[in-house]
Amino acid sequence: MPTQRFDRVVDRRATNSLKWDRYAGRDVIPMWVADMDFRAPEPVVEALRACLEHGIFGYTRPGPGLEAAVCRSLAERHGWEVSPAWIVWLPGVVPGLNVTCRAVGRPGDEVLTVVPIYPPFLTAPGQAERKTATLPLSGDGDRWHLDTDRLRARLTPRTRLLLLSNPHNPTGRVFTRAELEDLLEVCQAHDLVICADEIHCDLVLEPGARHVPMAALGPEAAARTVTLMAPSKTFNIPGLACSFAVISEEGLRQRFQRAMAGFVPSVNLFGLAAAESAYGDPACWEWLDDLRGYLRVNRDLTMAALQRMPGLAARPPEATYLAWIDARAMQPCDPARFFEDHGVGLSDGAEFGAPGFLRLNFGCPRSTLEAGLARMAKALAGGAHG
Repeated sequence: MPTQRFDRVVDRRATNSLKWDRYAGRDVIPMWVADMDFRAPEPVVEALRACLEHGIFGYTRPGPGLEAAVCRSLAERHGWEVSPAWIVWLPGVVPGLNVTCRAVGRPGDEVLTVVPIYPPFLTAPGQAERKTATLPLSGDGDRWHLDTDRLRARLTPRTRLLLLSNPHNPTGRVFTRAELEDLLEVCQAHDLVICADEIHCDLVLEPGARHVPMAALGPEAAARTVTLMAPSKTFNIPGLACSFAVISEEGLRQRFQRAMAGFVPSVNLFGLAAAESAYGDPACWEWLDDLRGYLRVNRDLTMAALQRMPGLAARPPEATYLAWIDARAMQPCDPARFFEDHGVGLSDGAEFGAPGFLRLNFGCPRSTLEAGLARMAKALAGGAHG
């Protein structure tokens, strides 16, 4: 079966891997940073090999083939018609977050985001001399959701920018069109710019769920939205540092470009070549379909295992390969340290603005996932966290 390719265990130890070498010399299974343990699609590998064999690694710019492939994929997969002129290339989504904070408002203005959230959302405003404001996601019921009434109450006259993650990292929510329309109404009423990190848009796992780009809601939404996307999570090529912003409103796009001028580097040759292959080769999309099937099984396996672990609770993520785990019942111990001491490296929820939570990356061969979950269960059965 095609999904068997993802069962292959590739040894990443001693490769300067951020994920694996964090625990060098220790018997710890790394399940923290959002970096899958799967080989990239073969056409991407071949494209990189062709660049390597050419032997000249000069300055490179995005070609028309890459931009056409991006626009085609957005239209076909998300119903969003994008012009190549709207695309600004970046060496990562995190630089895009930081540039947007610099491009919108003035020093001292407020940038709002909801927590839990990917850590750079919390640090980017301060690095742009803006104030970080947070609003908790509502976790009542069977899934996380945005509470627009609480959002309205949290806004101030200095709020200029909303940072949105959709699909949401770390909870895995895929916000519905109705939820996004309610959010847009609030942003229009208060004249907020929206920076939408949609890097996980092609990793929707839940049957029936569909990613809706914020900017695709209509001209009003597009005019106030900076959309950040990348092939990095979709095709597991994060180390190649290739991303892009889609900004249809010319004035906003010019402010963004001025804010990045002089300190944001261009995308490298290998990142551009990999992106063009990933978006343009049908075999890469077939690989992705197989990957999502594999991740769906991994997700269900993870949820079933967590349900049997005392002190832990989690809602099934609708997208991404990340499980968001409520471990507050384990307090007063530090849950991230506890599981690391028992051989599993997880992300600490405190970094996401949610102490007592954990994030688990199930984007790995099933044998690795099963070993990690077994270690967690064994550690909890020992009762050493009380």
